[in-house]
Amino acid sequence: MKWTLVRYRVRPDQADENQRLSAAVFKELQQKAPEGLAYAVFRLPDGTFVHLASLEDGASPLSNLEAFQTFSRGVRERCVEPPVAAEPVIIGDYAMLAARKTA
Repeated sequence: MKWTLVRYRVRPDQADENQRLSAAVFKELQQKAPEGLAYAVFRLPDGTFVHLASLEDGASPLSNLEAFQTFSRGVRERCVEPPVAAEPVIIGDYAMLAARKTA
């Protein structure tokens, strides 16, 4: 499993738009349900966004999503600090990353 973490900070006047575009990606993910992908986006109070993705094998299905393509087109223009990607190593996990079962 490969993990990717991307962080960037948007201009204050672009934070809500960035969140709206990110939410559209999740809507399309719910509709298409690509296998082997887990994905989360976090918004911090200072306008920083953190994307965390895990991929079982192969190329990321995110780039095939129309909503992700729309999000990606203008991301650099929305940013004060451009996206920086890293491959994090998980040191520990207590019930955070495991699939949750709902009743």
